[in-house]
Amino acid sequence: MGSAGRQAFLDLAIPMKRERKVDMIIVNGENSAAGKGISTKIAKQFLEAGADVITLGDHTYDQREVMGFLNEESRIIRPANFAPGCPGHGFVTVETGAGRVNVVSLIGRVFMNPYDCPFRKADQILAQLPKNIPTFVEIHAEATSEKVAMGHYLAGRVTAVVGTHTHVQTSDNRLLKDHTAYLTDAGMTGSKDSIIGCEKDAVLKRFLTGLPARFEPAKEDCSLEGAIITCESHGGKATAIERVRIPHPAV
Repeated sequence: MGSAGRQAFLDLAIPMKRERKVDMIIVNGENSAAGKGISTKIAKQFLEAGADVITLGDHTYDQREVMGFLNEESRIIRPANFAPGCPGHGFVTVETGAGRVNVVSLIGRVFMNPYDCPFRKADQILAQLPKNIPTFVEIHAEATSEKVAMGHYLAGRVTAVVGTHTHVQTSDNRLLKDHTAYLTDAGMTGSKDSIIGCEKDAVLKRFLTGLPARFEPAKEDCSLEGAIITCESHGGKATAIERVRIPHPAV
């Protein structure tokens, strides 16, 4: 979330990849450009620093200049159930130090825009992907129920289902049936002294008056949040999912 979140990711996630022998990093970058989408420059910075896949969400096209890059760079993916013809890709298979890995991006519909059905889209994609390798699914959704439903719908068919979008990390990390790791929301890498990553005064004014307000990403009391998932390289069965929350100095 914003410049503070970007710096926390670079300072904490990339060294963690090396120190904890993490084979790959998937980062949701849709709020990295001042809270409004992602730019080509920021996407390249993440990939060059060590991110393996970047996922997006409902703010995918906030920075219009990134549209061409979404078609060119397969390692940055947007929700697969966007309307046909939208720029970008909805899933990717990447090579890692531990072998090939599938990553799929989906977006929910409850309290969101009328996107195509994420459940049916998941079925279509899984039929196309390479088999017997780890498959990670991100569901970018507002409603907890929709994210939980996706977890159970894909249980036993994918390595992990992890939710994003609400900016608040949940504590329900667990293994579903047949070794599918699950977490309703990975949380937010950004300021905790904020209202979901934004400066508090502007958000409070909006709630109190209903008047338009310019939201700016906050910078104090930052943390990196997410999850570390352990799985088999062949077959992709998850064996553990650990929530991560690491404080970062203010920037």
